[in-house]
Amino acid sequence: MKFFSKVLAAVVIATAAVMPAQAQFKWGVKAGVAVNSLKLNTDAFNSDNRAGFTGGLMAEFTVPIINVGFDASVLYANRSMEVDNEKFNRSYIDIPVNFKYKIGLPIVGKFVAPFVTTGPDFSFLVSKKTMKDAVSNRKFDVAWTVGAGVEIVSHVQIAASYGFGLKSASSAENHLYKGKNRCWTITAAYLF
Repeated sequence: MKFFSKVLAAVVIATAAVMPAQAQFKWGVKAGVAVNSLKLNTDAFNSDNRAGFTGGLMAEFTVPIINVGFDASVLYANRSMEVDNEKFNRSYIDIPVNFKYKIGLPIVGKFVAPFVTTGPDFSFLVSKKTMKDAVSNRKFDVAWTVGAGVEIVSHVQIAASYGFGLKSASSAENHLYKGKNRCWTITAAYLF
């Protein structure tokens, strides 16, 4: 029995050592458009959807046999918002970290590979903290994103994702309302 457990342990260690050698690491640039809205817990203000932009660097790590991995990005994101007919721009450094599953397709899989993603998105406010006198933005925001996309010829990725704000991103000084960011993001990335 000891011999069997030693052989099993050796196989597990050898497999773990070989997997990273076969894993694929890519990095590249990513840019896109973000359409966000601030979901408020009260009807005191109205917030409309507004388009912004995002762009930065991306890295991807995938284990080829099982097509599972993750990607992470460091992105500059400009989010535009209108509250009661007044427009505001907020700038963030976004760091999304996604678990990624690439769906292997027979025959065309080397040319076109759909994928799904999910994971947290950490946002750090880099613009002014105050939108107007009574409304302030939090310096840190976190969301959970779900998305889907397609990889074309192993280098180009087109993706769409939706982020659900997990904590309040904005509030009024008198705590009349709290707002959570919600955001659709459509991006294109080129990986080397």
